[in-house]
Amino acid sequence: MPKFQEELDLAIELEEPQMFKVLLHNDDYTSMDFVVEILTGVFHKSQQDAEKIMLQIHEFGKSICGVYSFEIAQTKTQQVKKRAKQNEFPLLATVEEDS
Repeated sequence: MPKFQEELDLAIELEEPQMFKVLLHNDDYTSMDFVVEILTGVFHKSQQDAEKIMLQIHEFGKSICGVYSFEIAQTKTQQVKKRAKQNEFPLLATVEEDS
């Protein structure tokens, strides 16, 4: 059987995947405790970090909860929407391109 030697002189350029921010938005109805619960449960933040982010959401109207690939960011957003609906809160999570 003949031996085949294959040489590839292709320059392979690997690029970092594009990343996306997941933001939570303030509203007048969602409790601060529920926002902390979302941050610890969905975004796996520590209690201290969750409280800090929750206060940023309350003070500035929105805050970044994490930066992920597009698919993961979408999944996190859907998890927030599902939990908020189950608990009858209008909590809004959005995805934005990370610059």
